[in-house]
Amino acid sequence: MSQIMENPKGGCVLAGINSVLGAIDRVCPVYHSGPGCCMQTTASDQGQSGHKHACFVSGVSLPSSNMLEKEVVFGGTDKLRTTIQGSIDIIDADAYFVLTGCTAGIIGDDVASVTEEFLEKGYPVYPIEAPGFIGDSNLGYETVWNTFLDKIIEPDLPKDDKLVNIFGIIPYHDPFWSGTLEEIDRILSRLGLKVNTFFTKGQGIDTIRKCSSAALNIIINPWLFKGPASKFESKFGVPSLRIPGLFVGATDTTRFVRKVAEALDLDKDLVEKVIRDEEEYVYKYLSQSIGVLSWKRFAVVSDANNAVGFTRYLANDYSFTPVLVIVSEPVIRPDDKERIIREIEDLEYARPPKVLFLTEQYEINQAIRDEEEEITLLVGSSNDREIALEKDIQFILGSFPMSERLIFNRTYAGYRGSLTFTEDIYDNN
Repeated sequence: MSQIMENPKGGCVLAGINSVLGAIDRVCPVYHSGPGCCMQTTASDQGQSGHKHACFVSGVSLPSSNMLEKEVVFGGTDKLRTTIQGSIDIIDADAYFVLTGCTAGIIGDDVASVTEEFLEKGYPVYPIEAPGFIGDSNLGYETVWNTFLDKIIEPDLPKDDKLVNIFGIIPYHDPFWSGTLEEIDRILSRLGLKVNTFFTKGQGIDTIRKCSSAALNIIINPWLFKGPASKFESKFGVPSLRIPGLFVGATDTTRFVRKVAEALDLDKDLVEKVIRDEEEYVYKYLSQSIGVLSWKRFAVVSDANNAVGFTRYLANDYSFTPVLVIVSEPVIRPDDKERIIREIEDLEYARPPKVLFLTEQYEINQAIRDEEEEITLLVGSSNDREIALEKDIQFILGSFPMSERLIFNRTYAGYRGSLTFTEDIYDNN
């Protein structure tokens, strides 16, 4: 490596895979890696996500082959074989996924042939060959779903025109993932839909196997999941609707509801009734706070999904002035950056903020430090609190990594989540 990154926001691809699998009920990751990978990859994502960890098996409890010098020289497939068998004997899981660490990836151990031995014996053991050095946590999310598409999801199932799959909300990499998925589920259920969130309601590997029967994939993210979405449509005939950023507040959530309703040709009277009910609920509370909150000039440091949602809500629904938005995850493709900027700049009342893509904490701090316009509110991660204190800016802890508060089912998304967001602005005032 030519440089060291200060306070990286997330881990390697292995950490992302581990987080996704850890959020699925009764699924057991099995590491084929060196000692320490289980703990370090868990700490890099789950350990910085509002103090939540996988309920089934996580951290130092994860099975691992713990490859040492002997395995590097002579190969580690024998040790992997005994590790998988021990996992099956001790952990009563519905599926086991063997994850290759950097060591196994470098020496080229044939993990697939080992897992095939167990599949032939009737054990649900599958390989995910993605050593950590090939990418970051976001790639882990897509890698898991590509594996599911290739090895788990069943073809030729009858379609259910009321079933939808939700993608784009990454477990643990978004500290609010549980509450956000619950709010999305709540809203769509009111429209008469059945919702596969995959990571809540105790949904597990069987839900994943049957998800090809859905009428629509809803991708709530401005740039992730392109490859899996294309494969879903070509292999299983499930089209996708992309929502280019998290919806926070009545304005964008209503826009989301209408897009879903149009895609599925839902009953218009029901849709409008749900919108009226939800907007009335939100505005009734917001009207009680008129005059309580002072006007703010704000900055946001967050992943792209939340950066879009936070900015649009504070500017469009609450009439705060956006000054600076820093997207703190590694977005590489120019068209993805353009889509993110377009969503952030397409505001109803405010002039667009300056939008930067920075992953290095030193550069993030310097951008805030050098900003000529006054900032009076900063929404960011635990890494950004220090610069807020230095500049005497009101600070809200709203993005990953989040190590200073406990998060269960809290969310800033949707209709009701926006009320929580507004409460936090007041609480930190």
